[in-house]
Formats: sequence, structure tokens, C-alpha cells
Amino acid sequence: MSMASIDTPQWTRDAVFYQIFPDRFARSERVPKPSNLEPWDSPPTTHGFKGGDLLGVVEHLDYLQDLGVTALYFNPIFQSAANHRYHTYDYYQVDPILGGNKALRVLLDEAHRRDMRVILDGVFNHASRGFFQFHHILENGAASPYVDWFVINGYPLRPYHAAQGQQGYEAWWNLPALPKLNLETPVVREFLLDVAAHWIEFGADGWRLDVPAEIDDDKFWQEFRHRVRAVNPEAYIVGEIWGDARRWLQGDQFDAVMNYQFARACLGFFVGDNLLQAEIARTGYHSIDKLDAQGFADEIQRLLNLYPRPVTEVQFNLLGSHDTPRFRTLARGDDSAYKLATLFQMTYPGAPSIYYGDEIGMEGPHDPGCRGAFPWDEACWNRDLRDHVRRCIALRQAHPALRRGDFKWLFTANDVVAYGRRLASQTLLVLLNVSRHPVTIAVPLAGYLEDGVRLGEVWGEQSVVVTRGTVEGIYLPARAGLVLQALAI
Repeated sequence: MSMASIDTPQWTRDAVFYQIFPDRFARSERVPKPSNLEPWDSPPTTHGFKGGDLLGVVEHLDYLQDLGVTALYFNPIFQSAANHRYHTYDYYQVDPILGGNKALRVLLDEAHRRDMRVILDGVFNHASRGFFQFHHILENGAASPYVDWFVINGYPLRPYHAAQGQQGYEAWWNLPALPKLNLETPVVREFLLDVAAHWIEFGADGWRLDVPAEIDDDKFWQEFRHRVRAVNPEAYIVGEIWGDARRWLQGDQFDAVMNYQFARACLGFFVGDNLLQAEIARTGYHSIDKLDAQGFADEIQRLLNLYPRPVTEVQFNLLGSHDTPRFRTLARGDDSAYKLATLFQMTYPGAPSIYYGDEIGMEGPHDPGCRGAFPWDEACWNRDLRDHVRRCIALRQAHPALRRGDFKWLFTANDVVAYGRRLASQTLLVLLNVSRHPVTIAVPLAGYLEDGVRLGEVWGEQSVVVTRGTVEGIYLPARAGLVLQALAI
């Protein structure tokens, strides 16, 4: 498929996403709850529920809009017996603890009224022990008419307390709680494709796909895209692929992936030697090496060249998620690392995503620690960090070149990088200093900006002029970034 024929959603280029773990973001008094909930401000646990819901999100949309968020990504919301809801029980029902289908209707309507998009998490590789067809097999064994919905290896099935691999059926990572759906069965394929189309018809603006590489079937994902796009030609389809995703990003399957390669590079450069490696070892990253300026630029350039441009322009660029320790935890509490990474994220091609609470300094190790409840007591917030995130988002939204322009490395030396973003007559220069001391640098701009062009700081009073193909005397504080805008000659 040619680059010209790759169709990725235009709105995503301008989006700023906010990822919400539904049980932990906000709780509304309007949604009835079971009695046995954990205290909201207690540490998160593997099995406990805190009772966050979708109407709680609705009640805090003002907060998200004030931050600059224009799109929401929700971890699974469908009926499930797990607080993370990746153990799907019923694909057609929003979990009652979240407020049910009616709450999703309210959320979508209110979000769309504010021109905010909403994408949902689709778990199509595996279901749960409570999924009707699987439960039917548990009750009836080989006599169940649903035996071909799963890959059965032998009876009796052992959905609880089985030794690894001895549960009698194929399961994700041999976890008995997650029986793997059998997509070789036509009715199973059709069921999942109907689910995909159903929620887009309901009003969702796209899907984030959980472990899609586990469904090693290009034809299924091609048909998935066809069904979803037939309902909404601007629907956004994002796969959870941690590495090279070229197989799925040729224009016939996904629009983008969760860009963990981007996050890895940011951790290696902006956190560097300070990285909490013991926590990294527990994640899909396995390990992350420190990057110097040239190493960072090389890795980012590799990512920019990896996919066709229409795909790069809509990559889901994250710094953290529900599957990684909190960024601030990995950086050992160093706010400057998150500030620098956020400025880079908001001035880089693609769709930036904020993991809920990172903007106020939430911390937490790997699951379940990274899935804590959002503290709505503002006294608990890191206000300086939130103000910085808000300002970086506003910068992105004020300058089309930061969302849709080209990207060119202009300077890499020691601990400093500089790059340009250009769209038509608008040009911005972004400089990032990760060192622990201030620097004054000169940036070569021959062939990029003409002599005589003045560059003014967007957040301050510093200005410089291009002279003999160079701008000299640019001052960068320690662990800080600077954005200059080209002004008229």
C-alpha cells in the first residue's frame, strides 16, 4: 500500500490524550456502589475495587479541559470480575460499578459536546472464566455447543488452582483466568467484529487493542478495520505493540500503536543514570540504557523513519501507562525529568498521551502501584508540575507546526539537543538541556533559516538573530527547555 493511500484520522494529529483507569480516577455519588470498596486514599491492591465510575469522569471534564485534554483513552469498561477489567465477562455491557451503559451514554454525549473524543480498550484475544460461552463449557464439558469458542486440550477443565499449563485449555500466558478465544471459529470472529462495530455505532471514536499480536491473523485485523471504518471513517485504531509494529501499520490494520519505543528513548535521555532500574526490569522494557544527546537523536530519528509519515503523525506517544511504573517513580522523584520529557512529547509529531495523575506528580511502582486513586484534594497536587504540563499543551495547541510540521535535528552535543518544527511560514526551535548546569550554545541554522531572522522565546524575553547561518548566545538553564519562534525579518 502506498503512503498516499494510508488513511489515518486527521483529528488525531491535533489530539492530546488522557488515559484513565476507570476504577481509580473519580467516583460519583450518582452511581450506586457495592459496599465492600477500598478507601479511596488507601494504596491500590491487586484485587480491591475503589469504585471509580464514568459519571465521576463526566463531573471532572472541566478539570481535563482546563489542562488542555481533547481526547480520552479508557482502560476496559465492560463487565468484568477484575478491577482492571481485562477479564471480560460481557462485551455488550458496561460494568455496573462504572454506571452501566447509561453512564457511557452520558459520558460520550458530554465529551462530544465539548469536542472531546473517546476511545475504548478492546480485549479480543481472551475472555474470562465468567464469559457465558466459557462458563457453558465448564458446566457441560464436551457436550457444550460452545466448545469451539476456545481451544480445549482435555477434560475436565481446571479453571482454578491448576498448575501452569495444566488448566486444560489455551489461556493468555497460561493464566487460567484468561481463556484464549478461538478465532479459527467463524462465529467467534463474527462475534468480536460485531462488538467492535457496535460500540463505534454507540458513539466511541476508536479502539485501543489489548495484546493484538497474540491474534496472529492479519485477515482478522484487516476485517476489523473495515468494519470499524464502515461505521466511522475517522475512527482511531491503536494497537498495544511494544516494539517494531511495521507489520500492522501499513494502512490496512491499525492507525498507530502505543509508542513505548518513544517512552523508552525519553526515559533513557531525560532520566538517564537516575533511572530506577529495579522497577524497569519488571516491565515490558526489561532494561533501558542511558542515552546521550546523539544517542537520543539517533533513536528518535529511527522512530521517525520507521513508519510511513501518515502513521508517524498519529502515533500514540506516551510517557507512562497502566503497564509501567509511574514516570516520577522511575525518575526517583526528579520533576525536571518529567518536565523535559513532557516538553519534548508536546513538541513532537504524533498524539501525546498523559497517564492520569502524572501531571500532578502521582507516584507508584509497577502494577498495582501505578494504578492508584487520583487525589482530588488539591493540597496533594504538585501544582508546579501541573502548570508546566498545562503550559506545554497550550504551546502545542497554539502552534500548528508542533502538531503537523516537519521535524529536523539541528544540534546535538553532550547533554543538549535542538530541533526545528516547520509548517508553511511558521518555524519553531526547541532546545533541551538535560545537564545539571546551565549552558550557552550556538546552533547552526544554515539552510534552515535565513540570516536576519529573529527568534523570540515563547515563554520569556530572550531573543537571538540568525547571523552567518548561526544563532549564538542561546542561554539554557540546567535541566530545562527553551522554545524559540521565528519572527518576521
